Amino acid sequence: MTRAALLPLPRLLAAVPLLLLLAACATSAPPYNPPPLDLPQAWKQSAPPYAKDGRWWTIYGDPQLDALVAEAEAHNADLVAAAARVDEARALVQEAESGFYPTVTASGSGVRQQTSKRTATFFPGIPTRFEDYRGALNISYDVDLFGRIRAGAQAARADLQANEAARNAVRLALVAQVAQSYYTLRALDEQVALTRRTVALREEALKLQKKRFDAGVISEFDLRQLEAEAATVRAQLPPLERDREREEAALAVLLGRTPRSIFEETAARRQAENEAPGPAVLPSGVPSELLLRRPDLVEAERSLAAARARIEVARAQMFPSISLTAALGSESAALGNLFSTGSGIWSIGLALAQPIFAGGRLEAETEAARARERQAVAQYTKAIQNAFSEVRAALAAQTRARESFDAQSVAADALGQSLRLARLRYENGIASQLDVIDAERGLLAAQSARIEALRQQRAAIADLFRALGG
Repeated sequence: MTRAALLPLPRLLAAVPLLLLLAACATSAPPYNPPPLDLPQAWKQSAPPYAKDGRWWTIYGDPQLDALVAEAEAHNADLVAAAARVDEARALVQEAESGFYPTVTASGSGVRQQTSKRTATFFPGIPTRFEDYRGALNISYDVDLFGRIRAGAQAARADLQANEAARNAVRLALVAQVAQSYYTLRALDEQVALTRRTVALREEALKLQKKRFDAGVISEFDLRQLEAEAATVRAQLPPLERDREREEAALAVLLGRTPRSIFEETAARRQAENEAPGPAVLPSGVPSELLLRRPDLVEAERSLAAARARIEVARAQMFPSISLTAALGSESAALGNLFSTGSGIWSIGLALAQPIFAGGRLEAETEAARARERQAVAQYTKAIQNAFSEVRAALAAQTRARESFDAQSVAADALGQSLRLARLRYENGIASQLDVIDAERGLLAAQSARIEALRQQRAAIADLFRALGG
């Protein structure tokens, strides 16, 4: 429904005030402000210093973990895809901002044509065969009086910032997952080693009891109970080794390793036992507004800004579209005369199109854009709610895991003494071998629970840093 009119230059310039008047009639877009939030003032706990350079995982003090994080950041497929989405969004910004500039094209054509002698327009003596050659430089420019191109560029820039935040969120989640997987592997290593030692002790004890059975010192009932206890401990080993193999494969995928490496290699990790958790990690007097820097919250807020800008894009479709065009070139019936004197051509024009009736499509597009903005507001609000909920949960998990570790440590120490006493009593004929086995069973359970509590405390630290945005 576009109609272009070629106007003389004075009349074209005279139309400029009219265009400015039309622009003044357009309603200006309200300034963008994020929705107001009811935030707590600050975190009230006190805490020792911790990593503030973004490399929060160095708080663990484990060089093997540092190396694995570096490997994941370099090769993880999800992080590579997120970086590619940022590059795509950056290119779309350049595409949107290209509308601020005129489009310049060069064109050339050559036509050789013959007309019919059997038409009403044919006259004797007029050639029916002719040639035409043309070369021109064409310029077109969309006048963005109503902000359509400007709003589109703002939306594209907001999308770029949202994608950059999404990439940072992927990186933050990746590092937390690598740390948690690494310490899960270390916990499984400890549990496997602990279970193997227990199995070896039970088998040694079983050999001794078989000799006592052969000598008639103990009954077959006692021997079979001892065999069942040894088998029960031995049966705990395969599930632990299975879980360790599964965690090895999952960590290899996080690290971005090749299929061959996933199948054949293992992740290097420090072997240490009876470690204790480090000091608690708590935000100290930090204004809660700093949590809004969390990558996923930045992504949600920038997506909201993009949705709001696209409302202005939809609104601008209701106003006139104005284009300026110009062409400069030459035309000739003979190719050799294309650039000779008198062959020059030029044109300058203005095209104005005002939608009048579109069956409600433009209004519907605007309402759809407003609805998408309301969705973005709701998503932003929910993301903030989830962020503060995750921080609270991570703080509680860290504290409770530390308490559980302390309690299990006390239990393991007490059960260790109980086992020592049970062996003394057995050696002196006061207690049976089953009393010793009961003490060993309790100690194994307490030591395993202590290892698991340490893993949970380390995992809670990773969750807390992820919740705080690193």
